[in-house]
Amino acid sequence: MLDLALTGFTLGLLALGLRRPFLWVLAYLYIDIVAPQKISYFLLAALPISLIAFLAAAGGWLVLDDKRDSRFTVRQGLLLVLLVYCGLTTLSADFPANALSKWAWVWKALVFAAFLPLTLRTRLRIEAAALVMVLSAASIVITGGIKTALSGGGYGSLHFFVNDNTGLYEGSIISCVAIAIIPLVWWLGRHGTVFQRDWKVTTFAAALTFACLLIPVGTEARTGLLCIGLLAVLTLRAAKRRFLYVALMGVTALAAIPFLPQSYTARMSTIENHEGDESASTRLAVWKWTLDYVGDHPFGGGFDAYRGNRIAYETRETEKSGNTASVETSEIVDAGRAYHSSYFEMLGEQGWPGLILWLLLQGLGLFQMELLRRHWRNRTGAGEQWQAPLATALQHAQLVYLLGSVFVGIAFLPFMMMLIGLQCGLWSYLRRIDRSSRAGKTTVARPRAALAMP
Repeated sequence: MLDLALTGFTLGLLALGLRRPFLWVLAYLYIDIVAPQKISYFLLAALPISLIAFLAAAGGWLVLDDKRDSRFTVRQGLLLVLLVYCGLTTLSADFPANALSKWAWVWKALVFAAFLPLTLRTRLRIEAAALVMVLSAASIVITGGIKTALSGGGYGSLHFFVNDNTGLYEGSIISCVAIAIIPLVWWLGRHGTVFQRDWKVTTFAAALTFACLLIPVGTEARTGLLCIGLLAVLTLRAAKRRFLYVALMGVTALAAIPFLPQSYTARMSTIENHEGDESASTRLAVWKWTLDYVGDHPFGGGFDAYRGNRIAYETRETEKSGNTASVETSEIVDAGRAYHSSYFEMLGEQGWPGLILWLLLQGLGLFQMELLRRHWRNRTGAGEQWQAPLATALQHAQLVYLLGSVFVGIAFLPFMMMLIGLQCGLWSYLRRIDRSSRAGKTTVARPRAALAMP
């Protein structure tokens, strides 16, 4: 029954695109985020549904869509430059077979991120893309939130639709993304036009936010806790009563502690003492290895270059017995450990040029969203109150992602590449309508000046 429902919904969405080609873009967003072909037992699993949606979205825009208002931005150019550079490093990768396996989905994520802004030429399309992204991620988040509320979850044991450890179905990744989408959830709840703004929308936004906050608890991912802390600080910028907001945050945090699973609080305590945690010690050792590696290979080793590492590190455990404490040190040797950081992932795989391109892509996005926020925040005209909040929501989502990226290797995460595409689309659209508005005012003003002349 589940297989039939998933197949019917997905194929129905693709069929609607025959009447509205932009729906193929939304269909691809849904398929790439939720991956219904992984959930399906037979029907969708037997079809290259992602490739079909990708080709339909691109073909629909090329053949059927109006392209007069489509613009190509600098960040889209950076995406394509990064795509070409990654292709070149793949050709000379240390581990060719593994590199090709990762390249198979990275190129598609980069190409679609560069393509998406070309289709986002109206406010409704921008909102629809944001809505589908949020609701697609929410389908995974809500599942995890319910399981956490009922069972408490556990590190590596909280399964969502499928028992899969890739993409948004991996605990640390979904923890980061769940917190990152909270600003977009509330923008859609307050400024969205697809659904009528009423108590039902607000209630759903509040419930979804609660589910997002439960994901780091259920997955016991330390990354999620840090992301929650950053989002709380970022929210202060828009809060009108900041002291009351801080007080409520403190009371809520203290009230939540007794309800947290003991395994969660025990795992979070390792943030303070990384030497006693094997996972944290491994990351530091891998990061050190990456710096040494890139010293000899400044252009990186291609995708999955970490497979060539061999690291040795020490862990320390303190055992207390009465008033005495003993420290036990043990040496661990490991090999082929992943980077566990997007920054070191880019550095090890793509070298200094790749890391610089990626940081420029991210930094320019933060800068552009800040420009939009400041440009539109004081406007009071009709239809001019949604722009600044959306730019702020996208900026906050990106900042949460960048913090989570310190501890998770998600440099090419398709969901975040879609977020970059959404930022590019908003930037292009608002610049275009702002210029049109200024041109209109100038056109109207000139005849009046002419009439005033003798």
